Amino acid sequence: MTHLPHIPKPPSIIYSCIRSFFVTFTKMVGFGLGLIPVIIILALLFSSSEDLKVEDNYKPVILPNGNDVRKKLSKDSPVILKLNVQGVIGLDELTSSSISDQLTESREGALKSDRVKAVLVYINTPGGTVTDSNGIYQAIKSYKERHEVPVYAYIDGLCASGGMYVASACDKIFANNASIVGSVGVLSPTMFNAHQLMEKIGVESKTITAGKNKDAMNPFRPWKPGEEENIQSVIQAFYEQFVDLVVENRPNMDREKLVDEYGANIFDADKAVELGYIDQSNTSLNDTIKALTTELGIKDDYYQVVEMESKIWYRGLIKGCSPIFTGKIQHEISGFPELAPEFRNQFLYLYQPE
Repeated sequence: MTHLPHIPKPPSIIYSCIRSFFVTFTKMVGFGLGLIPVIIILALLFSSSEDLKVEDNYKPVILPNGNDVRKKLSKDSPVILKLNVQGVIGLDELTSSSISDQLTESREGALKSDRVKAVLVYINTPGGTVTDSNGIYQAIKSYKERHEVPVYAYIDGLCASGGMYVASACDKIFANNASIVGSVGVLSPTMFNAHQLMEKIGVESKTITAGKNKDAMNPFRPWKPGEEENIQSVIQAFYEQFVDLVVENRPNMDREKLVDEYGANIFDADKAVELGYIDQSNTSLNDTIKALTTELGIKDDYYQVVEMESKIWYRGLIKGCSPIFTGKIQHEISGFPELAPEFRNQFLYLYQPE
């Protein structure tokens, strides 16, 4: 009896279609991932043109107004500029440089011809570095005085330390009933001393320096009496600057009580009103916007609330240090609770409960 050879059953049409789809999809994903670095490189090359030109890092985006209305208006309609102070000051895009750029570009392009009539500072931050907190304060204060516009702050959660520093640049400060306010104080990153541990395990270290106290607070040797005094004097100067600024801008704040009683403590919104940190509690973002429109004499919806959105999308990809771009995977083990690496060796207006 003759046996015919076994012929495999051809795959079904559905199976073939699904297989072809996934093969094509995988190729497209691979092509897209390969294209991203090329786009970034081309963007960097074109941005480095020899011709001098004004770069726009931000674009205006229309937000809902005090009545939750969001619509396109004429090019001469009044604008309330919303600045977001959210997160830790000094990290990511929340720096004095980024806020200054937003303020500068709020007088250009679609917002030119003096369209910005007021500024709303939206705050939810524990504070951050002394330099960036002061830089943001100075930028807002300068903008307010140069363009003669009212500036109101709305606290949505936390306005501590550097947040209070920034809020002091505003004419009025509003907060919702779940907000925390205060923490007027300064700190430096925690310093540890490991010399006794090193002695126990038989390890020595030597630091070569020139200049008196150049290695002050060196953690690998016994600390000398009084060597922290220089650092303490700098912190004290920053603290007095902070106190002066709050008292100067908050008319109901008592300086003596701020220093001797309130200190670097935090308070709920109602208590913050009572002590003079803020002007009004139990309010909403829309309430604050409406208060600004009243200040401006606007009685209808013929205005826009606008914020400046970053246009440089690839900056976040590079900054994220993705292994796709760096080819490296970073592992980190920390023996102690500590601040972000960017904050090492910096003085801070930061609320950081242990």
